[in-house]
Amino acid sequence: MHVEHHSLIADFPELREQLHTLRQQDHHFARLADEYEALDKRICRVEDGVDLLDDSALSTLKAERVALKDELSRQLNKAAEPEGCCGKCTC
Repeated sequence: MHVEHHSLIADFPELREQLHTLRQQDHHFARLADEYEALDKRICRVEDGVDLLDDSALSTLKAERVALKDELSRQLNKAAEPEGCCGKCTC
């Protein structure tokens, strides 16, 4: 059974520009994004049956992927805010 990857560009198509810019200009963001992509690929390999991992370890990896995606999403949305925005309005 093929499992679909959860690539950042597929999950945040409206933030494509911010994703590209942050990957180029923010080394911390780029490292987290690379870590997320590698983790997603590993999870997909397990779910496809290519690699073996017990359910508990797989659940741990999935929780790590969610935490990384949440942090990346926060940074992407912050980068998409208008200059000087407080983040609480609907600018």
